[in-house]
Amino acid sequence: MAGNNLRIVVERNPSESKLSELNIKCWPKWGCSPGKYQLKFDAEETCYLLKGRVKAYPKGSSEFVEFGAGDLVVIPKGLSCTWDVSVAVDKHYKFESSSPPPPPPSSSK
Repeated sequence: MAGNNLRIVVERNPSESKLSELNIKCWPKWGCSPGKYQLKFDAEETCYLLKGRVKAYPKGSSEFVEFGAGDLVVIPKGLSCTWDVSVAVDKHYKFESSSPPPPPPSSSK
């Protein structure tokens, strides 16, 4: 692992209070069907899997990180990896960015 500090962090079954503190239900959703996907993360992503099972193989490593439904996963900025999706994924996700999030749309007319 020397020299490779880009690590995927998986928190299994985070508490309801942590999920509501992160406001996960308001995050956008993304899903994919089973298959292999080459992904590059240009920003740190935090995601919470509602469904699915994934083995993520970081580029240049023979090791993989496995995660699935109910897991809160943090993927570091700059990581390239292959996702081997064995069960279709449905997840909430959020990218860290240096700019503040846009204000919520006004519902009044």
